[in-house]
Amino acid sequence: MKDSRRNFLKYAGMAIGAGALYSYGCGPNSGKTGDVPSTTADSLAAAAAANANKPLFFKISLAEWSLHKTIFDDKKLDNLDFAATARNKYGIEAIEYVNQMFKDKAKDAAYLAELNKRAADNGIFQNLIMIDGEGGMAETDKKKLNEAIENHKKWVDAAATLGCKSIRVNAFSSNPDAAEAAKAAVEGLGKLGEYGAKAGINVIVENHGGFSSNGDWLSGVMKQINKPNVGCLPDFGNFCVKRENKDGDPWNGKCIDEYDKYKGVGQMMPFAKGVSAKTNEFDAEGNCVETDYRQMLKVVKDAGYNDYIGIEFEGSKPEDEGIRLTKALLEKIGAELS
Repeated sequence: MKDSRRNFLKYAGMAIGAGALYSYGCGPNSGKTGDVPSTTADSLAAAAAANANKPLFFKISLAEWSLHKTIFDDKKLDNLDFAATARNKYGIEAIEYVNQMFKDKAKDAAYLAELNKRAADNGIFQNLIMIDGEGGMAETDKKKLNEAIENHKKWVDAAATLGCKSIRVNAFSSNPDAAEAAKAAVEGLGKLGEYGAKAGINVIVENHGGFSSNGDWLSGVMKQINKPNVGCLPDFGNFCVKRENKDGDPWNGKCIDEYDKYKGVGQMMPFAKGVSAKTNEFDAEGNCVETDYRQMLKVVKDAGYNDYIGIEFEGSKPEDEGIRLTKALLEKIGAELS
């Protein structure tokens, strides 16, 4: 995770990470961040053209975090222009907001109306809102848990106003006891799920560090909740359960407990109401270095999933290039598997 996100999402006791990069046969530099050759604009264009009209077993959306540098650091994009950017620059018809980009606007009727207008003008479906900084939904302290539930309700309402299907929440807990955290998650997610059901909104949990990055733990929580509108958002990365944090910062340090990503996604898929196609680095052929997309998309397909897969690039390349590479990879492998 980058510094800007770390500053937004820091909680005591969390252990979050995107996982260590590893190779699956992409050459001598595979798995080394920044060492892989760039894919040229020509090869990108060729890949896009080759797969332009091929049917996929899923639909593609764009997660706003893919543009967080452009929004936060470069100040070259505003949240209101996200819909037009997705459609006109990338040819994508659905978007996934991040609440950090409009943190104070959850109850701003005029702002939400303008988002709706921009989306309609560009033929965009507003699929979900990713919620951060509103509290952990697995906190065992009753006061903290109740505060987290209440904090998320305004985002359920905002999502309903925008015509979204879901909000993504975080099952964080500052309690190191997995069983106690699971019990709290069942309660917290269950209560928020009841509120969401009244508005027609799904409450979905991403593997986002700590216990939530353990597929056994998260799937177990889902089985206990057993509500049709409470589910998961499997992310192809983010399977670091615990980091070695000598400085006390849960965002830094070597991952010392990493869950198998393919197993984890497989365990989450029965409850999936969205999927995040995380990418960081690419090799010269446009393959994702840290994840075997053919293997991962087969896991998704075998689960019978056919809804949106959201592009979430957060690597070292320029964001525009990373988004295009991820889209081309999804189209290529998706067409092959379809």
